[in-house]
Amino acid sequence: ARPAGGMARAEPPVATFERRVLRSAAEHHYLRVRLELPDGGPRPSAVQFKQLVVTALRELHGEVGAALPVDVLTYEEKSLSAILRVISSGLVKLWSALTLLGSYQNRRCAFRVLQTSPFLLALSGNSRELVLD
Repeated sequence: ARPAGGMARAEPPVATFERRVLRSAAEHHYLRVRLELPDGGPRPSAVQFKQLVVTALRELHGEVGAALPVDVLTYEEKSLSAILRVISSGLVKLWSALTLLGSYQNRRCAFRVLQTSPFLLALSGNSRELVLD
């Protein structure tokens, strides 16, 4: 059965949906973290801060976790804040270890993860800390 014009009518194309899950192909992830300590005690040096990160990994994930390559790119002793670099596959291990660490030199402490990104440049400026004149 042909329409009046004599031409065969083409069927409309069937809509197809394709699900794509994009994972970050970045080799490293960067975390901006801050260590919160009660007032009055000594502040960790850069070496002690790195050791604290390794200790947190060891306590939660054992020796395998302690072997996770983590670099402290910057550390400010005054504000106890740092930028850490970790291989992307180790991001969850590092984040969980830092979150669950509860003491430093028999004092209560807490790590706060302020920002995380596969791009170091994204951590260079935080609009939430912007001071306008």
